[in-house]
Amino acid sequence: MTIDYRLAREALVRSLRGEITDARVLGAIGAVPREHFLPEQLRRHAYEDRALPIARDQTISQPLMVAIMTQALSLTGDEKVLEVGTGSGYQAAILSKLAREVVSVERLPDLTRAAAHRLDELGCANVRVLQAGEELGLAEEAPFDAIIVTAGAPNVPRSLVDQLGQGGRLVVPVGDRKVQQLVRATKSLSGVSLEKLGECRFVPLIAARDGWHEHDSSKNGIRPVA
Repeated sequence: MTIDYRLAREALVRSLRGEITDARVLGAIGAVPREHFLPEQLRRHAYEDRALPIARDQTISQPLMVAIMTQALSLTGDEKVLEVGTGSGYQAAILSKLAREVVSVERLPDLTRAAAHRLDELGCANVRVLQAGEELGLAEEAPFDAIIVTAGAPNVPRSLVDQLGQGGRLVVPVGDRKVQQLVRATKSLSGVSLEKLGECRFVPLIAARDGWHEHDSSKNGIRPVA
């Protein structure tokens, strides 16, 4: 059976309208072909509202979760955005429709190369995909207006908060390796405020500092940012 991906994408956008109120976010979801970011054998499932596996035991996030996280960044179009965890590149493609500049870092080299190729094919000229270094984020290009983390952290990463400009927003899943709480951290002159946005499930954020070690199974939780 031949799938009309355009009609399927339009149906997905309609299904998100009950929970997503930002018309620009819905427009971005409607403009990016999610099937392009999936293995051939899974493309028929591209517009089902669920996470799907990609290479290296990673996932492409559920469209609703992508929309929720993107909406929480409160983008207006003039921002420089950092994404930690490129994965397939789908989230970066969504951000490319909503921000001035997107920088995305990925720790797995094969995913970095594949995502960069996909985004180039789609003409996402305002996105750069870079190989992640030892430290979280990209401190040498800070400050960022917004940062999105597409993997679960044990706590709100101090190193990423430090890379935000004043008024900047960080959206990150925080919790243990299996279940997290989506958190928005907003940086201001008076400090950092935290908001809980709901339960979520992401693959672990692997990092030497402010993340999980490869085989760490301990539990943690949301803590104030010092």
